[in-house]
Amino acid sequence: MIEIKGLCLLINKKILVLGDIHLGYEEALNKQGVLIPRHQFEDIVKMLERVLEKKKFRKIIVNGDLKHEFGRISEQEWRQSLLLLDLLAKHAEKIVLIKGNHDTILGPIAEKRKLEIADSLKIRDILIIHGHKEIDNERLKSIKTIIIGHEHPAISIQEGLRVEKFKCFLFGKYKGKNLIVMPSFNPLVEGTDVRRERLLSPYIKSIGEFRAVAIGEDGTAFDFGKIKGLKNV
Repeated sequence: MIEIKGLCLLINKKILVLGDIHLGYEEALNKQGVLIPRHQFEDIVKMLERVLEKKKFRKIIVNGDLKHEFGRISEQEWRQSLLLLDLLAKHAEKIVLIKGNHDTILGPIAEKRKLEIADSLKIRDILIIHGHKEIDNERLKSIKTIIIGHEHPAISIQEGLRVEKFKCFLFGKYKGKNLIVMPSFNPLVEGTDVRRERLLSPYIKSIGEFRAVAIGEDGTAFDFGKIKGLKNV
């Protein structure tokens, strides 16, 4: 059983999946001349604590892009990654890091906390993979459901001149398998408006056939139905 829990997924009540945290994003923006307050880490911790709820999970899986920088580990990434992993460790028997496209240099952080890095993780008939590159058909033979991140899906709703963007989950198909696309866990990363912007993941075909479930600020889920039915929203 797979459930939505805030911006995370909960598998069989025991395994928590989150992804695209992009720690260090503010520092990268600041270096580009975009000056924003550096309070995103505190917001991420508050969001996590609401999801964790003093529970203990068998596994917590970070599905790619724990950090933001491609070619280095910034000072902010070092500090915040270790603090976040320590928080997760209090709530999990095991933490697994799935390698994302931003995780070109993740080994030193994982080594500090003796954590496993994997390209993908199979849980019975569920495959968890970041989603920036396709895998071969052989690995899909016994799989019923694929869970990816990478896309940072979102939906924009317009009322008059006001436009508000909501992070969302996408539910659809890929090569006959159930496909779930997760939103980014970083509140600063608004996401890709799946109705209006160019999509990134090679797993997403025929976006109109995907069902969107938007997540409110309090973690409440709103089923918007299929994307093709949202053209006039």
